Formats: sequence, structure tokens, C-alpha cells
Amino acid sequence: MAKNIFPKGFFWGASTASHQVEGGTVNQWSEWELSHAQELAKTSHERIAYTLPDWQDIKKHAEKPENYVSGKGVDHYNRYEEDFDIAKKLNLNAFRFGVEWSRLEPSEGEWNLDEIEHYREYILQLKKRGLEPFLNLWHWTMPTWFAEKGGFEKRRNLKYWRRFVQKIANEFGHDLMYVITINEPNVYATFSYYTGEWVPQKRSLRLTAAVYFNLIRAHKQAYKILKRNNPTLMVGVASQLANIQAKRPHNIIDVTVTMWMRYLWNWWYLNRIRNQQDFIGFNYYFTDYYKGIRRDNPGAPRNDLGWYMEPEGLYPLLVRVKSHYKKPIIITENGVADHRDEYRQWWIEETIVAMERAMSEGVELHGYFHWSLLDNFEWKYGWWPKFGLVHVDREHGMKRTIRPSSEWFANKIDAMQRGELPTKNEHSSK
Repeated sequence: MAKNIFPKGFFWGASTASHQVEGGTVNQWSEWELSHAQELAKTSHERIAYTLPDWQDIKKHAEKPENYVSGKGVDHYNRYEEDFDIAKKLNLNAFRFGVEWSRLEPSEGEWNLDEIEHYREYILQLKKRGLEPFLNLWHWTMPTWFAEKGGFEKRRNLKYWRRFVQKIANEFGHDLMYVITINEPNVYATFSYYTGEWVPQKRSLRLTAAVYFNLIRAHKQAYKILKRNNPTLMVGVASQLANIQAKRPHNIIDVTVTMWMRYLWNWWYLNRIRNQQDFIGFNYYFTDYYKGIRRDNPGAPRNDLGWYMEPEGLYPLLVRVKSHYKKPIIITENGVADHRDEYRQWWIEETIVAMERAMSEGVELHGYFHWSLLDNFEWKYGWWPKFGLVHVDREHGMKRTIRPSSEWFANKIDAMQRGELPTKNEHSSK
């Protein structure tokens, strides 16, 4: 690049999710953790050891039941101001967070006013520090009473969702500029209802389809409510998109499978809410190569979860998103599980290069949110995956420590904000 291509006002942010960091949440997922922790610990070797590059280092955590209980989280609920100060120290200017539905409406139709005030103060403290709040309505957890009614399995339950969204719009809608409605609907429907790995662990093609269609309706309804309340709000989703490629680019089977996988995983949901998005938000972690009908990724490099890493795969994905939707784009999540902090700087650096390249070709990219600001509870894996820009020592008072890669990232952001050329760092980790 001949110049710094990131415009003034570009959002450099980090993402979190309420259940993964707050601590003390009581919802359908926390209930499931308590009843399944022993089983998850006992079966950890057979479930995940073969997928990981460093099982021997991970097993001491993965084989403990307490690993699978979110519990006190990283106490972000009480320490959010400290965490916002860290975000500012990292030169971030935006922050994506979730409101926990189960806190606001713990019993059907009964609103907890103290919790509403908590999130009101939360938003205020973000804005005081110059951190643009990006509020995420739903990141997979729900009140137990809603789950007991079937959650998003049943269309009639959307009346409870609409009530929740209306409450958010009434309380916070004029304090915000950006709202994300639903996080990764494709991932939730697949892993909760098709493979049965996640809560509520059902395996049903019919329910998978029902949930997926209801999450389309849920977004459209939320969009209408939010925009009616505040027409200036920018509303979108955070879908999970993959850079899906043919292993053999000239093989008709690989190319055909790739075409269908891109459509079903990346575009099917977004196409159906095309007219109810002010920006295209998506999360990027994966490049997947298909040989026939099977995924056939290179064996290295892999992160701590065993996921193949190709950060530069963000570039072709950005170009395709622009071609499909011709709207502003925000990368709502992007990161790497890396407890030794070996790859994170390299990942971020290659991601920045991919964004530069896409923007130089006309992609209207408005922001980048790293996952995550803090080490967090990683759903079925528990506490051992470390995605945080900031390490959290849960055994010693939740002490926060900025990782070396994050210091590098902060300096990079500062240089770009001052208009300096974002050249590649010769001391990159990998």
C-alpha cells in the first residue's frame, strides 16, 4: 500500500458476549453446564484430543469438570469500567457487547429495573471513554422460561422476542448508533439442532429448518421495531461466513460442492434479510477447502482448537460480500485461540493486509472487531481456549494482563490513526 487506507472514523474494536464474560448468568446454557460438566470432562479425550495440536498441554484443563462451568465468568459484570479502560489503552474506539436477556427478564413478563440501569450505565461509560457501543441483542443464551416454551423452535414464541426487542428499543434505542440483532444464526441452528452438540442437543432436520426460518423472522421483526423507534439506528446481524474454496480449482465436483457450500452456509440467511440490513456484519475464522463432499484443509498452521488458520482468506470473502450486497461491511468478530500468544500478532497483521487489499479494490469496510477483548468461556470447550487480547487469571483474582501481541496491535492502530504507512512488521511472530 502506498498510503494508510483506513479512513478517519474507522472502527477498531473488540467483541464480547454477556454469558462468556459477565459471570453469574442464569439461563438455559448455564443450567446445561451444571448438569453436563462431569460428562464433558470425562469424555474430553475422546471428543476433542484428536483434533488438537497440543492435547498434552490442554488436558489438565479439559479433564476438569469446573472447566465447563461459566460460573463467575471473568467478572466483567462488575469490572467493566476497568475493562473499558484497557480497551482505550489498546487504542480501540468501539466495543461490541451483549445484553443478557435472562438478566433483564428473569421471569416471563417481569423486567428487572436494576439490570436495565446496569446496562444503561454500561453504555454511558463506553461513550464517556469514546468507545462506540455496538449492542448485540442475542448471542445464543435465553431465559430458562423462554427455553422451556421451545425457544426459537416455535414461531408463536416470537411474540416474546418482539417484546424483548421493544424493551431494548425503548430503554436504549436513542443512546446507540449501532445494533446487532442475532449472532451467527447459521452456527446456532446447526450445532444446537442438526449435530446436537450444543444446548438443547436435539438432532432434527425439521427443527433445524424451523429454528433457522424463525431466526430470519426474528431479525426482520427486530429490524422493524428498532428502526420504527429510532430511524437513524444502523442495524445488522453478525453472521458467520467462511472462505470456502475448491481443493482442486479445476475439478468440476470440487467446484460444484464449493458453490453449494458457499450458498448454504454464507448467503442463504443473508439473502433472506437483504432488505433489512443497514450494514453487512460477519464473523470470520475459517478458510475451508473442499475435495469432493469432504473438507480437506492443510494440516498446518492450526490454532489451539485445531482450526486451520488462513487469516488472509478474509480478502476474497470481503470481495464476495461486496459483490453480493453492495452495502457497508463490518467485521464483527475475528480472532485466534492462542494460549502461548504465538500466532496472534501474525493473524492480526495478515488480517490488516487483507482488509487493506479489499478496501483498495473498493470494498466499503467500516470496522473491525477482534474476538475477544478478554479470555472468555468458550461454550462446549469451556475455559481453556484463550482468545483474549487480554489474559485473565481466574485463579488469582481475575487479574488482567495485556498480551504482547495486543501491545503490538495497539501500536499499529495508533500509527494508522496518525496516518502512518501500515507496513508489515519484520518481527512478526510467524
